[in-house]
Amino acid sequence: MGSERIERVGVIGAGSTGLAVAWFLQRSGVEVDVLDRSGVAAGSSRGNAGWLTPALAGPLPEPGILRYGARAVLDPRSPLHVSLRPSRDLWSFLARFARSSTRARWADAMEHLASINAVALDAFDELADAGVRVGASDVDILAVGRTTDDLRHLAAEVAAAAEAGLDAKADVLTGAAARELEPQLTDEVGAGLLLRSQRTIDPGDFCEQLAQDVVRRGGRIFPGVDVVSVHDDGREVEVLDRLGPPRRFDAVVVATGAWLNRLVRPYGVRVPVQAGRGYSFTMPDRPAVSRPVYLPAQRVVCTPLANGTRVAGTMELRAPDAPFREARIQQIAAAVAPYLEGELGGRADEWCGSRPCSADGLPLVGPTRSPRVFVHGGHGMWGITQGPATARLLSDQMLGRRSEVLRPLSPMR
Repeated sequence: MGSERIERVGVIGAGSTGLAVAWFLQRSGVEVDVLDRSGVAAGSSRGNAGWLTPALAGPLPEPGILRYGARAVLDPRSPLHVSLRPSRDLWSFLARFARSSTRARWADAMEHLASINAVALDAFDELADAGVRVGASDVDILAVGRTTDDLRHLAAEVAAAAEAGLDAKADVLTGAAARELEPQLTDEVGAGLLLRSQRTIDPGDFCEQLAQDVVRRGGRIFPGVDVVSVHDDGREVEVLDRLGPPRRFDAVVVATGAWLNRLVRPYGVRVPVQAGRGYSFTMPDRPAVSRPVYLPAQRVVCTPLANGTRVAGTMELRAPDAPFREARIQQIAAAVAPYLEGELGGRADEWCGSRPCSADGLPLVGPTRSPRVFVHGGHGMWGITQGPATARLLSDQMLGRRSEVLRPLSPMR
């Protein structure tokens, strides 16, 4: 920004990443308007698993995933499924994703993410200390499988996180020990891994609380604003709404999740961001699990919430606005059923959200070709975990306090 002072910022997107950057900008005295086509946490922020797990927040492209993905293309029931379609954006994403799925590039990406993950929980603590009702619970996460082979990849991830300097500790358990920790588990569980010192939140409630605090601090949130373009005239940024009048700001932060490329491509951002659609439902008719449970072989997680157990899973690479698929909910239920005692019972709050996955596994955080148009997105499955930390860094960068941590996350890479 040079000598120009940012006093008024428009944040496009009212999910967790947009609200977090709005909050941290307000902390520094900036006036903020948050614009969203639907409302607070209407996208991938509301129905996800709600895990704050820096030890697991690694890059999606990883060695071996290409072979798994090739099989998944042929099987729509797979936890990882690519819906092939004639789309230049999808094929561009897949090509770059493939180039990023080597051991060397995964290690480089993991090193960059470790710098974010190391301060992820500190950012939540700052929010809580300032009065935001974060609602985080300190937990040990129990990963289970039929055999130790089901847990081998997860154990390697935890070891890589520890090697990168994160507080990542996991205890190897027998099936009997795992079932003792979580009595709802069945005899199908033959091995376990206890990941210590993690946290969970109710993501929808967290976003609502964060939005309320943004408003309490003088910010404004405008639902029903469908932004079609942003225009930097050299002095200000004009935000054009499909239906309403244009708005003008000193700077704009684009935090539109899986729809990010549409607004920032004209400003030189070429990293493809693809919707990785996840599904979840809640089981309110049975006691909640006593702790978070992860089935890594099935890529399904179970989180205890106030209204029951939330069950979430799948990574479905499709268009972000594609129709909800009830079959995916049924597949998640079928995957978890053998591991939980009794009938699953009724399902409530069936949900689908489009997680914004970057092709190289790193978020996009920082300025574009314009010094007045910024990006905050592309966190994939880890927007809840990493969003406040990257929001704090981006807010500082926008106000002239740069950090080397953000350099590899540049949207212009």
